[in-house]
Amino acid sequence: MTERLYYKDCYLTRFDAKVVDANPERTLVYLDRTAFYPSSGGQPFDLGLLGEVAITEVVDEDDRVAHKLSSPLRGDVVSGTIDWQRRFDHMQQHTGQHLLSAVFVEVLHAATLSFHLGAESCAIDLGLPAIDSAQVQAVERRANELVLENRPVTVDFQHSSEATDLRKPSDREGELRIVSIHELDRSACGGTHVRSTGEIGPILIRKLEKMRGNVRVEFLCGMRAVQRARADYQALAQIARLFSAPLDQAPALVAAQLEKALEADKVRRRMGTELATAQGRELYRATAEDAQGMRKTVRRVDSISDELRAEAQSFAAGSKAAILILAENPPSALVAVSNDSGINAGQWLKTALAQVGGRGGGSAAIAQGSVPSSHLLQHLADAF
Repeated sequence: MTERLYYKDCYLTRFDAKVVDANPERTLVYLDRTAFYPSSGGQPFDLGLLGEVAITEVVDEDDRVAHKLSSPLRGDVVSGTIDWQRRFDHMQQHTGQHLLSAVFVEVLHAATLSFHLGAESCAIDLGLPAIDSAQVQAVERRANELVLENRPVTVDFQHSSEATDLRKPSDREGELRIVSIHELDRSACGGTHVRSTGEIGPILIRKLEKMRGNVRVEFLCGMRAVQRARADYQALAQIARLFSAPLDQAPALVAAQLEKALEADKVRRRMGTELATAQGRELYRATAEDAQGMRKTVRRVDSISDELRAEAQSFAAGSKAAILILAENPPSALVAVSNDSGINAGQWLKTALAQVGGRGGGSAAIAQGSVPSSHLLQHLADAF
């Protein structure tokens, strides 16, 4: 059994231990005691050194903790050194989650369903169908007020039969490790935590996302929150500079420009369709009739666009007309025919594509499909 030093002292950064087991290569070792936190409860593992060898992963194996190493470990008595910057960041995020979850219960009566501590941000899933902006701001404000109050965060151990006042009941039996925020929260938790809410630093709720009927809340604490807020500010400031406008006016200006761009795109699309329709009529007039009075043409293009579809449909609007458009990127085909052409576009293309391993189909008037390679397009042209 591994003695877990982080249970009682999360601020311990150096320790001595004995190797009690290892793989033959000594790149996976077990110690009699460790301060390295293994991945558990949504919190990632610690990094650092055993002797002079880098830790690559720490794994919880029930009563033992496995240390995966970048190279073989020498000796049976070793010193461990925790990557403190990573450890303290995780302590801030995890304690911030406890505080934020307690505030969501206090303000919105919303229970936390799960927690994830990522490399860049953290997230909790709440048992709520939706949250509005005013509620988010209220929770964030209350959480930061509690940070400023610098309430003590303590750890104690209690038997599960006696721990009846937890925010979330524990399904574990026996002795529980209880992390408490003074007069706010008590939770059974094996993670690493700071000593007071002031050490959490600022709490920033950044994004909400609906997840299977619940709400996922993305948040950051401490320097993560400061760095993210700075990056967000710089991005907004750059947008404001591009508009030569005050920062507070940037969102409204962006919205106005977006509306103009969308309207311009609608006009462009309409004009493109009108031009394509005219080109289709002109192509029909320029195509000579064959002996049966049919006007058939094959066009080769780089890719099939909405405008080309409009052009093909315009061509096929004429009497006894059929057009085949072959595209290189990706290798594909579009066929459009008039009602009196005697050709069923969907059936013809499906049959032609089947002969070259392609797929596609459509209606009697227009059909589209793809082929495995561009050199097979000539088969469609010959069959047409």
